[in-house]
Amino acid sequence: MSTKLGQNFLIDKNIAIKEVNFANISKNDIVLEIGPGNGILTNILAEKAKKVIAVEIDKKLAENLVIPDNVEIINKDILKVDFDKISKFNKIVSNLPYQISSPITFKILNYKFDLAVLIYQKEFADRLIAQPGSKDYSRLSVNIFYKANCKMLDNVSKTCFIPQPKVDSRIIRLIPRDKPAFYVINEEFFKDLVKILFNHRRKKINTIINNNYNINLETIPFLENRVEDLSPKNIGKLCNLIYKKIYG
Repeated sequence: MSTKLGQNFLIDKNIAIKEVNFANISKNDIVLEIGPGNGILTNILAEKAKKVIAVEIDKKLAENLVIPDNVEIINKDILKVDFDKISKFNKIVSNLPYQISSPITFKILNYKFDLAVLIYQKEFADRLIAQPGSKDYSRLSVNIFYKANCKMLDNVSKTCFIPQPKVDSRIIRLIPRDKPAFYVINEEFFKDLVKILFNHRRKKINTIINNNYNINLETIPFLENRVEDLSPKNIGKLCNLIYKKIYG
């Protein structure tokens, strides 16, 4: 077993069964599993699903998996897999390698699927679902809300994994939105602004804007607020007003 790839293998079959039940897997579903590891989740998914696509970066693990015929093993780094070049999947059920939680979450949200049931490290999961005003509210919270509905389903003890991680985990359900939660004129500008705001979360909005954008602050709202006080929708509104000030 290797921790260099962020591998903490699930050993509690009951947790795997919960994940599959939360995803409501049926014989109509083609399921993507990221990091099957020892295959405990893979085999339960295979019993319920039409097909399972299991992407495993570790060659030895991929070769040693004992799997049913309806499981396709892809021995690659999931971050380098072109989803358009593999079987089309409609659900994702995975115990994610902790080290790639952020990049893989944003990667899957650029692909069309019905829902994902994923196990994340507790601290990361708490930031995914955080509300404005909470200590966990972050750049991640805003960007995920923009793309998807996110809900915490259950807690998972660190004793359910080997090697045992230092912290507990959570089961999270992600459902991609048909369209973003709110309108922004330019998504890249929005992402950059969100990053700038949360990098200076202790400062007021007017200070951050003055330090980063050469614009007239007249008609700009929320100037006396801090970013942690603003809902994602209000951050989107602020973004559009700043963008118009800059680009007309």
